[in-house]
Amino acid sequence: MVSEGFDLGTITAAVARQGAVVRIVVAGFRGSAPRETGAAMLVSRAGQSGTIGGGALEFEAARHARALLDAPPERWARVLLQMPLGPALGQCCGGAVTLLLERFGPEELAALEQETTPVFARPVASGTAPEAVLGARRQRRSARSGEGGQSGLSDGLMVERFAEPVQPVWLYGAGHVGRAIVRVVEDLPLAVTWVDTARARFPEAIPAHVTMLVAADPARAALHATDDAMHLVLTYSHALDLEICHTVLGRPFRHLGLIGSASKRARFLSRLAALGHPEAALARLSCPIGDRSLGKRPAAIALGVVAELVRRAEAGTEQEMLSA
Repeated sequence: MVSEGFDLGTITAAVARQGAVVRIVVAGFRGSAPRETGAAMLVSRAGQSGTIGGGALEFEAARHARALLDAPPERWARVLLQMPLGPALGQCCGGAVTLLLERFGPEELAALEQETTPVFARPVASGTAPEAVLGARRQRRSARSGEGGQSGLSDGLMVERFAEPVQPVWLYGAGHVGRAIVRVVEDLPLAVTWVDTARARFPEAIPAHVTMLVAADPARAALHATDDAMHLVLTYSHALDLEICHTVLGRPFRHLGLIGSASKRARFLSRLAALGHPEAALARLSCPIGDRSLGKRPAAIALGVVAELVRRAEAGTEQEMLSA
């Protein structure tokens, strides 16, 4: 599961696997920027997950993160970057983004596990633990600044709420069914990343509860999903659908659903087997998706698909609680 806000659970899991990670969070921006304040990603020596907007901005930020990982260990290591979105990054947004990079290892996590406030407020400079700069009055003021769920820089501190876990869902395709799914998931504990190949394929107004990701290569974008993400594949192209399924089956995931018929499933299983996927992996591909008894209209398909996602998310949460 991931969280909207400071995602301590995902960081803890990543540190358990990798030993240390660097979290990159958008601390603020001026003008036009690819992601909102609070958007975050994790970088480890083995790879990265999440996104702060892709492109040269993300590439440069990840490079700085790897340098922080390779530097001599220092408790509460942080770097604040000011990055103009101009020709130097090959971008024309015209704005500027402030990024906070923070290295987390077992010692930092042990301290964070003692946090009892709903807000994580910490300095942006290296070496100082969060509790060392926050008196009771300042802690309360920081908590009030985060009551509305807003993240950002405040009085020299980076302030984010600790949020409840939500299930990450990567939705590929902004056609009729994709749009219907986006309408249905509002107010559900699902964090949707909506992927398609061009901005023009999306509706003009993007709902606040989803993250739009324009990716020339959606299959490559799938590599940035978290290991527990659910993937729904329903693009305009069978070839593109196949590439995405091939990528997802080659990495950790919680669920993979593909829109289509029984005959499409058979064709895809044959082609994916030829690409080297074992039977155990192929058995995890769900196709067709939805509840056939509800009908074939986009809204009806969306209802069945989202109901299945919620069931799987709830089952996963129960299993995590039993395993804890």
